[in-house]
Amino acid sequence: MEIDSDYGAFTEKFLLQQSPSSHDLPLSGLTFAVKDIYDVAGYVTGFGNPDWARTHPAAESTAPSVSTILRGGATCIGKTVMDEMAYCMFGENKHYGTPVNPRAPDRVPGGSSSGSAVVVAAGLADFSLGTDTGASVRVPASYCGIFGFRPSHGVISTSGVIPMSQSFDTVGWFARDPVILRRVGHVLLQLPDVPPVRPTQLIIAEDCFQLSSIPSDRVKQVIVHSFEKLFGGHLIKHANLGDVVKDKVPSLNCFLDKGNAGQEYNIPSLAALSSAMRMLQRHEFKNNHGEWVSTVRPDLGPGISERIWEAVRAVDENINACHSVKTELCAALTELLGDAGLLAIPTVRGAPPKLQTEPATLETLLVRAFSLLSIAGVSGFCQVSIPLGMYENAPVSVSLLAKHGSDGFLLNLVETLYGTLKEQVESLDR
Repeated sequence: MEIDSDYGAFTEKFLLQQSPSSHDLPLSGLTFAVKDIYDVAGYVTGFGNPDWARTHPAAESTAPSVSTILRGGATCIGKTVMDEMAYCMFGENKHYGTPVNPRAPDRVPGGSSSGSAVVVAAGLADFSLGTDTGASVRVPASYCGIFGFRPSHGVISTSGVIPMSQSFDTVGWFARDPVILRRVGHVLLQLPDVPPVRPTQLIIAEDCFQLSSIPSDRVKQVIVHSFEKLFGGHLIKHANLGDVVKDKVPSLNCFLDKGNAGQEYNIPSLAALSSAMRMLQRHEFKNNHGEWVSTVRPDLGPGISERIWEAVRAVDENINACHSVKTELCAALTELLGDAGLLAIPTVRGAPPKLQTEPATLETLLVRAFSLLSIAGVSGFCQVSIPLGMYENAPVSVSLLAKHGSDGFLLNLVETLYGTLKEQVESLDR
């Protein structure tokens, strides 16, 4: 992680300009770090790659999301290491080093917001800003054993943030406890303080939990027992999410025909969903950065180099179908959950990979992981990754999703639920 003491001076100068009386602000007394994908006036935004930093000038203005946090009273302590060009989910960077996962030092921290997760997990900052396009907040949050929030797509401005794929890019954040997670969210989302809304149902995606290599009692049963205790078992329902997606998202048919149905390790409709997401992501990444990559030919790390050049050389096809999938999935999940419903899925399918795992193996893990991660990505729903302690020396997590625009509801719910979740985890560890 990069730490630059100049950021403290920047924070002080900013607050003097924006809010002369900065006492009693909602984030007063809290420190935060920023992924090196956000513009901060006077600093080069490095995008995880030294060739990018070398060929781009210092930012002339600060990203609105960073400015909003500063106006909330928090102090910026620095920028953090990230995966190159935000195009990975494991966090290994050959140029700047791999941030050490404090909860599992022999394993990757997750990416692309690797440094932003590590700085929070290590207790060096109270919270941090990352971005989540495909998985870049949820995965490192899960791997580092902290909270990570991906907001509803489009509800927080991504101006001043280097685009990766605009159809999926979101401003996300990390925290070690749900109170700070909610406080940061209320500032970024500019939410009023309202009483928590009681959930109407919790849908357990049974087929998604069957993909997990973590025993059911460590993940699924923890959320089920906690929800029963707080809200009653009558609100808990079970579903095969893959069947819902297959029946309600007809535009996926053209992606199902491309070999996904035969994948024994996956749910065919969710594998197709992942294919549609990754195709649109490649298309938009190419439009955003293909010319720069082809002209500069940057030095890129193993695995990431292949992925970026695949995107740059990709031939566009079925892009309209990808957009149709987004619309149909949002409608299907909105119908499934209703106004105050929740969907529970594993954040990831298993433990973080070991450091220096072969790139080909990591690519296989990435493809498989996206069957779960594409649910919120394609629908635009908000999702929170909640830490559930450790299993076999690696962090464990579960995720809750709520419909688009229900971010405040989800943040409040996590704060209400977490104490009971923690009790359930501690009882398993006795």
